[in-house]
Amino acid sequence: MDFAVIQEYMPLYIEAFILTVKIGWIGIALSLVIGVAAAFVMHFKVPVLSRIAKIYVELFRNTPLLVQLFFIYFALPKIGIQMSAETCGALGLGLLGGSYMAEGFRSGMEAIPASQSESALALGMVKRQMFTSVIFPEALSLSVPAIVANVIFLLKETSVFSAISLMDLMFTAKDLIGLYYNTTEALFMLVMFYIVMLLPVSLIGSYLEKKARLATFGE
Repeated sequence: MDFAVIQEYMPLYIEAFILTVKIGWIGIALSLVIGVAAAFVMHFKVPVLSRIAKIYVELFRNTPLLVQLFFIYFALPKIGIQMSAETCGALGLGLLGGSYMAEGFRSGMEAIPASQSESALALGMVKRQMFTSVIFPEALSLSVPAIVANVIFLLKETSVFSAISLMDLMFTAKDLIGLYYNTTEALFMLVMFYIVMLLPVSLIGSYLEKKARLATFGE
């Protein structure tokens, strides 16, 4: 292990790390919005929209992110839809994550006793009020383990961004290995930066899962 090489590579990895984290969390934020919307229309069986949501979930859960990115980055420009590589990466991650988040939120909603929805309606709440004030808060608490697992999964999936020429961590490692053949140092730094990115999420996620479990079921 040549620590002089590691020191030399450090600025490049830091820049790639910042880009990876930025795109990753934008994609995760988008996936949460899509997931909640899709779970809502599926849970309440909104005409037409619920069927579209189910098709979307099945399509994106059963195709690799790499294929989705290729379609967004290479195919959409053929019909006049141009986006930067960063936008493509965030959109692809958001669409993939949204399909998983939707199922996580939906399972949380379905775990809530029907009596709570009936009570909310009996009190005069419309479906929107019932969702925001009764169902969603409880479903969110029940869905914390699934959300945390999906966030970690999506952050790891950022490793395929290099396929669309994004200078992320994986692209940087492969580029440096190809140029200078310092494979050990390049891969060591790649692993370390992914640990730095994922370990805090895992620890915070475990803490939130414990809090959600205590809030829902007590000690």
